[in-house]
Parts: sequence; C-alpha cells; structure tokens
Amino acid sequence: MTQVTDHGGGVRSLQVPIPDNPLGHTLVYVVDTDRGPVLIDTGWDDPDSWDTLTEGLTACGTSAAEIHGVVITHHHPDHHGLSGRVRQASGAWIAMHAADTAVVRRTREARPERWFTYMAAKLTAAGAPEEHIAPLRQPRHRTLPGLSPALPDRDIAPGELLALPGRRLRAIWTPGHTPGHVCLHLEEDHPARLPGRGRLFSGDHLLPEITPHIGLYEDPEDTTVTDPLGDYLDSLERVGRLAPAEILPAHQYPFSDAGARVRELLTHHESRLTGLLALLAEPLTPWQLAERMEWNRPWSEIPYGSRTIAVSEAEAHLRRLVKLGRAEAVPGSEPVTYVAV
Repeated sequence: MTQVTDHGGGVRSLQVPIPDNPLGHTLVYVVDTDRGPVLIDTGWDDPDSWDTLTEGLTACGTSAAEIHGVVITHHHPDHHGLSGRVRQASGAWIAMHAADTAVVRRTREARPERWFTYMAAKLTAAGAPEEHIAPLRQPRHRTLPGLSPALPDRDIAPGELLALPGRRLRAIWTPGHTPGHVCLHLEEDHPARLPGRGRLFSGDHLLPEITPHIGLYEDPEDTTVTDPLGDYLDSLERVGRLAPAEILPAHQYPFSDAGARVRELLTHHESRLTGLLALLAEPLTPWQLAERMEWNRPWSEIPYGSRTIAVSEAEAHLRRLVKLGRAEAVPGSEPVTYVAV
C-alpha cells in the first residue's frame, strides 16, 4: 500500500520509492487547486516508483491524468524523474528554476561519454588515484540515471507567486544543493494554527536530520568559478528569516522550528570549515582532504560513487575557504594542493 499522509489544508504527501538508495523514498506533495491537483516533485523514474505514485494519487481521489501542473524543487532524478510521465498522462505543465532547466537541457543534449570524460579530468585535477579514475575510461556500456529528463515548459522566477488558482505559493530561490533549487512558501494560515508564517516545501534544502550534499555545480561547458557552499549558507539564512510554521521536506518527515534547524546547519558548516583549516596546515589535494575529513563511516568503507561525491563536497568547502581568504592554492603544484593561510 502506498503511504499517503494528509497534512491538512488540501495538502497530502506520497512516499515514492528511490530504488537501491538509503534515503528510501521521496515525499511527493499533492496540492489541491481550483484547476486540479498540482504535484511538488514527482519521484524517481522507475516502474515501481510510477506504480506507487499512481496508486497514491488514486488513494487521494485523483489520478495522473488529472494533474494540472508539476512544480520541481530541483533537477535531481529523485525529484524530477517522473515529471515527463506525468505530463504525458495529463498534459500538465512542468515548472523549474531556469538555472536547473539549463542543467536539464545540457543533460539531454550531451552524450553520456562527454560526462565520463569530464569527470575523469575533474578527478585527475583533484588528485584522485588512477584506480578510481580508470573505470571512467572503460569503453564498456555505462549508464547514468536521468539522462533524458523532461524539459520544463515554465520558468520559476524567484519571489513570484506561482499560477496555482486558489492558492498562494511563492517561490524562494535557495541555491546551494543545485544552482536552481527552490523552496516553495505556502502563504496561507497553517491548518493546525501553528505559530509562524505558513508552510514551506523545502525540497532538499532543509531536512530534519540530514545535511544536504553541497558539492561543486557540475557543468562541462561553464568555467565560472561558483561558490555553492556560500550560496547554500546565504539561502539558509533567508529561510530562517522567513520563519515558516512548518517545513514539508522532500525526505524524512515534516518538522517545525525552521530557525533552530537553520542554526544547526550553519554551525555544522562553520565547524567543518574550521576542521578543514586544521587539516590544511600541510598542503593537500582535494582528494587527500576528502580522505581525511569526517564522514558517516571510515573512508575505506565509502563506496566508489560516494567517494566521488565526497571529493566534490571537499572542493566546495575548499572554494569557500579560498573565497574567504582562509586558504589558497600552492603555486606550481600539480595536481593542485591547498594550504591554510
């Protein structure tokens, strides 16, 4: 049975499974409007996930064919994966922030081999050992999730009220986890009269127990020096000032006291940056730094794909330290090493 939760005020959530992933599921929200139900995120593109989504919609008294629109918090496949199938079934519009739509467009246009070549070059520059890079150069058949995501047909503009008849849902741009991540503020009284300002669909930006992954924004065609961690910290403070009565996240469970959770995350990242400065008493490559950072398990137990993600997170923290003038690249080092200043 699909787990459906009624959050009151014409908002329900469905637990749509993510195959072979410790997160377990994505919370897809069904928001009633005067033109029919609108989904916030859709879940992973997988037959079981689709069956779960459609069963959940039936339990809500509707169907995929009746969906009026789809609002995507960000482009990752556990959020945007089933959007195309929903649109095919219903003719619904799909809305996403332009920065993430650009990622979707590049993903659709680039051949998979382009991505593997890019990642191999990036990991080489980060100081990864040859045994980690070698699989990316193998000519065998390889696939990546979400290689043909649906191209959105509406842009989400920061600060705008979305076109949801009978509802007040405002887009809050919260880059960091992705360049175009948005939270969605339901500017309506909380159905249980909790103190605060409405409810916030937070996507992956603000989760009750998990610290979202903040890595470098990956774009083989863009050489702009971005600062995803800086973006994320600024976005956290923006959400804290909003003071919603309740957070409706895309994973785990709803919670209140957004301000307390924001403070926890700001403290976590400041502590992590301080810890990295101590490690950078000696010059280290991003890979060497990732090996020495504290994770939820020893480095030797972290699987291949997660190591690549960990290195990206180390690079995002390094870039923040460099921008703050607290670390710098060692001139002439190859691969580039960094040291605290």
